[in-house]
Order: sequence, then C-alpha cells, then structure tokens
Amino acid sequence: MKGLSVSKAVTALMLAGLVLLPLYSSVSGNIFILTLFTRIVILALAAASLNLIMGFGGMMSFGHAAYLGIGGYAVGMLAQEGVGSGFIQFPVALAASAIYALVIGALSLRTRGVYFIMITLAFAQMAYYVASGLARYGGDDGLTVYKRSDFAGLINLSDRAQFYYLCLACLFGVIFLIWRIVNSRFGLVVQGLRSNEQRMQAIGFPAKRYQLVCFVISGTMCGLAGALLANNTDFVSPAVMYWTRSGDLMVMVILGGMGTLFGPVIGAVVYLLLEEFLSQITEYWALIMGPLLLLIVLFGRGGIMGLLGRIGRG
Repeated sequence: MKGLSVSKAVTALMLAGLVLLPLYSSVSGNIFILTLFTRIVILALAAASLNLIMGFGGMMSFGHAAYLGIGGYAVGMLAQEGVGSGFIQFPVALAASAIYALVIGALSLRTRGVYFIMITLAFAQMAYYVASGLARYGGDDGLTVYKRSDFAGLINLSDRAQFYYLCLACLFGVIFLIWRIVNSRFGLVVQGLRSNEQRMQAIGFPAKRYQLVCFVISGTMCGLAGALLANNTDFVSPAVMYWTRSGDLMVMVILGGMGTLFGPVIGAVVYLLLEEFLSQITEYWALIMGPLLLLIVLFGRGGIMGLLGRIGRG
C-alpha cells in the first residue's frame, strides 16, 4: 500500500503542478517555462498514445513519430491552402493518422518481434522521405504555419495560457480514454494477447482484429499530438517523423513505466527537463543523458513508477 501511495502522491503533485503552471508563469513573468511545458505536455500525449500499444498491448512500434508528422502536416498543408479552421484541420489530422495507422497495422501485425519493429520503422521512414519530397510544402526545409488553427473565437491558440490548457485538456482526455480502454472488455483482451496470444486465439478471440483496432486508436491519438505540435511551433518539418523521434517516445514510455497510466507523462517530464537542463550546460549533453537513462532503466525496473513503488515498500 505504501508503494501505491508514494506513486499516487508523486503523480498527484505532478498533475497539480501542470495545472497551476500558467499561474506561476504569470506571477513570476517566466514565459519560457510555459513554452517549455507546452511542448512537454504535447510529447507526453504522444508518449501516452505509444504506451497504449507498447505497454498495454505489447506491440513495440518504432515508427510512432510518423503520426506526429502526419498530424502536423495536415494542419500545415491545410493552412497553406487557406483552410484555417481548427474544426476542419484537427478532424483531418486525426483521420489521416488513423488511415495511415490502419495501413501500417494491417501489414505489420502479420509479423512478430523484430520484424514488427522493422516494418513500423520502415513505414515511418517512408513518411519521412515523402514529406521531404513535397517541394510545394517546404520539402526538407519544412513548412511554416503562418496562422494557428482558428476555433471561431471559442479559444485563442495564440494566447499561451489558453493553448497550454487546451494541450493539457487533450492530455487528460487521452489518459482518461486509455484508462477506459484498458479496463474495458476490449482492453482486457488486448492485454491478454500481450501475455499469451496463442491461448487467447485458442479461446476464440480474433487476435489481429483487436490489435489492429488498438493500433489505429493509438495512431489517431498521436495524430492529435502532431496537430497540437504544429500549432505550438508554428512549423512542421520531416524531422519530426525521423526514427530518432520515435526512439525518444519509446524512452519516455520506458523511463516512466510501461503499462502504467501516468508513467509516460512522468517519463516525458523527466526526459525533456533533463534534456533542457543538460543542453544548457554542455553541447555534449547526450553523452551525459545516455548513461543517466541507462542507470535509471537498469536499477529502476518498471521505470520511475516501479522505482517509486519499491521506495514506498522500503
């Protein structure tokens, strides 16, 4: 029980901090921290979506960043063509991500293990090179989003605090949806397939169908993060789909704790704060970050959430 209380207390403190952050930023006049945490919240959403298939579903996708790019390019390309309404941009971003996830899932789920990982990576790299070849939309140089999504005056995305709370609301909504999914009959079947796929098939569950639906839901959630990211940076480029970004998302999930509800959020906060702090100290920050993450993973089995549980149990 102590382990549970420690992890819950840390999670509650983190969530309270995220909610109150704009107030601190306003009082202190520190605008940078709000900008930084807006990015963190968006990538935490992407990590949470990956955790749905990787942590709960046992599907190790190495191409999840493709949906970040697809969602971002949907917003950027529509804005470039004069369609600035968020009520059009965001549904298109979600639909495009869902369709791409459906294609990837339908093909990659025919394989297992390292072959599954390589196929998802290949599709992500394919999206990367396609985006790099779109000369009309910036090609390698990326695409500038000159105007943020317009929601008919309901919310002003150019206002930092309003946009932050929109991102935070999307994160909480996605986490709530994941909680409902994993505790539903559908989610229990997906988790059962992670543990023993052959036994679940023998019982009579159509394994690939359940996994494919879960895969599409996860990709759609990540597409939402991509749409928010394009609005946050006012820019989208093929680099967001590169395999290293997928690796970053995987590290966030593993660091926080795979198969836990708030683990990816904690992982994203810790990872990105470490990245920001170390990059201010030295340009070789990655040489310090790598061993630090390795130590956490080696001695903190189950990620930070698992480590907190063991600390609470003494």
